[in-house]
Amino acid sequence: MQENSTRRSNTERTRATRAGLLSAARQLFVAKGYAETGTPEIVAAAKVTRGALYHHFADKQALFRAVVEQESAAVAGEIEQAAPASMPPLEALIAGGAAFIRAMRVDGRTRLLLLDGPAVLGRAELDRIDLEMGGLGSLRDGLAAAMRAGALPAVPLGALAALLSAA
Repeated sequence: MQENSTRRSNTERTRATRAGLLSAARQLFVAKGYAETGTPEIVAAAKVTRGALYHHFADKQALFRAVVEQESAAVAGEIEQAAPASMPPLEALIAGGAAFIRAMRVDGRTRLLLLDGPAVLGRAELDRIDLEMGGLGSLRDGLAAAMRAGALPAVPLGALAALLSAA
């Protein structure tokens, strides 16, 4: 008996369901904000069941966290693409800063990462996400490279990165 080659594996279905939930949630969180978005709207937009939502995410906040993580990683990816490791450190910092501004112009990112993110997840959690997978981690790496190269004076790295990120 031959298996249908167009049939998706469990892994593919899982990825597709998760991606659909993230996409639908992102659109609704951007359009309405976290507080005004309900899980029934999300599952309807994603064309999945509530059971599928809760299979992948513990609750709406966990789904929001995953959206924020995805957006933070996208920002970092744009920075890293604009400022490769082969670039001189100061040039990379300037190129990375410009890339950050461009990345934050993507519709909805300001709301997700700068407005709702801190309100929903808390400043400490958002900072952790930003450091581990977002622009703050890229900024720290760039500042450290510039300090190692002697292009910047050696100062407390965490404090400088936090100050520049806040600016």
